[in-house]
Amino acid sequence: MWGHPKHLAEAARIVREVHASPSVDGIKLHVLVAEAVSEESTYDGVDWNGERVAKEVTQAVAELESNGDRVVRFSVTGYSLGGLIARYCIGVLHQQSFFDKVEPVNFSTIATPHCGLPRYPSFFSSLTQALGPRMLSRTGEQFYCADKWSPKGRPLLVVMADPNRIFYQALANFKHVRIYANAINDLTVPYVTAAIETTDPFADMEMNGLDIKFDEKYSCFVRDYILPDTPPQPETGSSWFRRSKSSKPSTPLLPPFLQFRFPLNMVFYALLPVIIPTFISMLLVHFALASRSSRARIKTLEQEVQKGSRQALIELISEIEKEMEEAVVDLIDNPDPTPIYQPKVSKAHPIITPNHKKIAQWLNALPLQKELAYFPAVRNSHAMIVSRDVERFEAHRAGEPVLRHWATSLVV
Repeated sequence: MWGHPKHLAEAARIVREVHASPSVDGIKLHVLVAEAVSEESTYDGVDWNGERVAKEVTQAVAELESNGDRVVRFSVTGYSLGGLIARYCIGVLHQQSFFDKVEPVNFSTIATPHCGLPRYPSFFSSLTQALGPRMLSRTGEQFYCADKWSPKGRPLLVVMADPNRIFYQALANFKHVRIYANAINDLTVPYVTAAIETTDPFADMEMNGLDIKFDEKYSCFVRDYILPDTPPQPETGSSWFRRSKSSKPSTPLLPPFLQFRFPLNMVFYALLPVIIPTFISMLLVHFALASRSSRARIKTLEQEVQKGSRQALIELISEIEKEMEEAVVDLIDNPDPTPIYQPKVSKAHPIITPNHKKIAQWLNALPLQKELAYFPAVRNSHAMIVSRDVERFEAHRAGEPVLRHWATSLVV
């Protein structure tokens, strides 16, 4: 959410640098940073934004070919929400027969909530699960799988992961599918959804004895990890004492832009009782206004479809699902039965829903290459993994090895 093309400035710079020269067979890399989705338009849903980006891609290809070039290969990378938009976009392009003439090669996502945003057993997480679908318009509904996107009531993320649907089939056509995820400290898109997993071995790493091996060349990458059959005996003593002995670096309580020096930090802390309620009120008002504007834009787009001036992929999916056998639909739509006994888990572990399990099962059937980034000394690693704003935050440069690995791995 709230993304901007400039957030991928470092990614664009590095990939242009790595592939500055044509490939062995003379292929030149042209980088398109999509401009169709930015800031408030991110509220409009994965589907409508996917349509926008697909249109931008086809226009860019037409412009290149009008200048005498020929597009022969296609790769796409999406960061955060952009990864979901990218998956929808390639479904649109596939439906338009785009890949009949252009070879799909690399598909990459970075810190993308493929399985939706998971809920944790905490009050704050429960609150965001309740407010997110209401305050973040269509995208919020889709993030939390609260939407009924298909005529049979299935959420969009489930439909996009269905092997019988065009989105999955388009993704399967790419020769290289690479998933980048933060192993720890991603408060925005946690490990289980970014890495398309149903368990999180890193959640209790201080207690479960997880042994992590790091990549020799890219030191911020987890190359392997081993979870012992028997966890180590818990240490005795106070929680403060155990934290002081922890091998994991402590993370700052506040983000970098709120870390003031003395005496400004004391003034800031004194004003927190006023700042926090004011900030929350302003945030809720902003979300409400942005969501209302988004729903107005969506209504206009839907009216255009009804008038026949355009046909969105959702209309085609609707026609297909209506033709499906009822028994098959019931088999796909009915979630796994909820077990009578629910084992108690710590607040560090997410609650994995039947939809999450279903999405992970389907997507993991593809030959995915998963890369796990490890940034221990940061409060939220979501921005760091793509060096999102190195001009304002020097710490974001720690994500450059991730971008260089991604750029070097691209087959041009």
